[in-house]
Amino acid sequence: MTSDTHEAASNTQRGDFSRNDRLIMLSLFGIVIGCVSTIGAYVLFAMIRFFTNLFFYQAFSIAPHSPADNHLGAWVIVVPAVGGLIAGLMARFGSEQIRGHGIPEALEAILFGKSRMSTKVALLKPLSSGIVIGSGGPFGAEGPIIMTGGAAASLLAQSFSLTSAERKALLVAGACAGMTAVFGTPLAAVLLAVELLLFELRPRSLLPVTLACTVAGFLRPVWTEGGPLFAMTTPEPTAMAIGSCIVAGLVSGALSSAMTNSLYFIEDSFNRLPLHWMWWPALGGLVIGLGGYLEPRALGVGYDVIGDLLANHMVLAAVAALIVAKTTIWLVALGSGTSGGVLAPLMMIGASLGCVIGPWLPGGDVRLWALVCMAATLAGTMRAPLMAVVFAFGLTHDANAFLPTLLGCAVAYGFTVIFMPRSILTEKIARRGHHIYREYSVDPMEQRVIEEVMTRQVTAIPADMTVAEALAKYFDATQTQRAYPVVQDGRFLGMVDRSLFQHLDPEACGRPVATLVADQVPEHALPNENCRAVASRMAAFGLQRMAVIESPDSHRLLGIVSRSDLLKPVEHLHEEESLRERFPFGSPDADDDQAL
Repeated sequence: MTSDTHEAASNTQRGDFSRNDRLIMLSLFGIVIGCVSTIGAYVLFAMIRFFTNLFFYQAFSIAPHSPADNHLGAWVIVVPAVGGLIAGLMARFGSEQIRGHGIPEALEAILFGKSRMSTKVALLKPLSSGIVIGSGGPFGAEGPIIMTGGAAASLLAQSFSLTSAERKALLVAGACAGMTAVFGTPLAAVLLAVELLLFELRPRSLLPVTLACTVAGFLRPVWTEGGPLFAMTTPEPTAMAIGSCIVAGLVSGALSSAMTNSLYFIEDSFNRLPLHWMWWPALGGLVIGLGGYLEPRALGVGYDVIGDLLANHMVLAAVAALIVAKTTIWLVALGSGTSGGVLAPLMMIGASLGCVIGPWLPGGDVRLWALVCMAATLAGTMRAPLMAVVFAFGLTHDANAFLPTLLGCAVAYGFTVIFMPRSILTEKIARRGHHIYREYSVDPMEQRVIEEVMTRQVTAIPADMTVAEALAKYFDATQTQRAYPVVQDGRFLGMVDRSLFQHLDPEACGRPVATLVADQVPEHALPNENCRAVASRMAAFGLQRMAVIESPDSHRLLGIVSRSDLLKPVEHLHEEESLRERFPFGSPDADDDQAL
């Protein structure tokens, strides 16, 4: 077989993706997780409604009522403090992991906890969130359900013999299915996984996540109303909207940056208090109560308020008061370490911003700019622009707003990337000593296979040569290789280096070299394996080099791959990223000439 024929045959064996024989099993898990997460979403919303009725109306009911319609008067200031106190006690004596808004905790479990969550988190997170939000906490249900769905999926995965990477896929599937069950936006949930949670784009993770979100989307009408959450249709924007989208994106990006910095300033302020963190949510609850007393519509989840903002049903003065009150109590509550989500508050704050600046933006009506600013605030704060664009479309089904939303989200995302080192989600993890790098690209080591980088001209030691002869011939002052493969009739038996010849008794010097590798389990690489897989195996076994064999059946030696060989794919990447070139206009392209 010629080299060209061999290369062509090898290429036909290489697929677009890594082979995964467990893909069907993971997909079936994804379907089950979609069902479980939908049930979790229903239970969480039922708890929020129950505690809302209990705290604000002194009734045992799960009927939907807004805390803004309460008649408690000044007593409303105390209610969120009571809910915060209960949540603080649950975190102190239950699990500290239930503090926060859910997504950073899910990220930490994925990246640094082998995607394992405890039963306590799965049970206490929705309960504490139901109490906090039901007592007026200015949060959404999506953060807790993301944490709860992820925890439930993690518990299911831990009951089976799965790898950490497989558990990650299922945890993310549970988290995103929970988001789908809340908002009815399965594609946006999948994009959230891709942009923020998975840190990879592989069939083994994308398929379970997609199936779980799809199942949750189909089951959502079983427990709540189907269709878009905030159905609307805006007029088709004019060309003047381009400048308005840029302005809306810049303002939303600036607001995202200001809120992120303010949040962690408030969190640092709580850390300086001479009180145990258990009491902080109660103090934050007092601020929530005061804000809710002055502006009742800032309390609770507020999906009805978001709908009014997107429909432009509120006067400007009321919107201005709402954005100040909601932003203040949300930041203080989140900084106090209580339990709740970030999507719904950001949606309300962003939509309020659009209503405030919308009358001065040409190219579209106020409703359009409320939607654009809502999505752009999400994109800038969470650093997930694609999710934000599709999320806005999934919530409204407004096709006319798609292009302005895309531009506004891109500008807001670019603003925060330039002016903020980390997002509101990753900053929390960074403060715990873990850095997250969120740029994804194809690993060059996964694009190249071993036969492209291995060393083919290799000296091998015959298996029947004596130890003394081998030591004198191959390990003298002219030694050309750090280690040598031992072969018998072309079949690879094992590797020997100078360390194997140390402390040998004199009798061993007369024995064949094959006796030195008789007890070895000869680790090897195959020519069509990608460099990443082999590098991982070499790191796991602590090897400096590995023999490359034709197949597991023949064990015919083809060459050796060393750690330095595995760096070769990175050389091209370094050239692409660092080498700056300028080609005069009209100059011939050498590569094109060569191709012709």
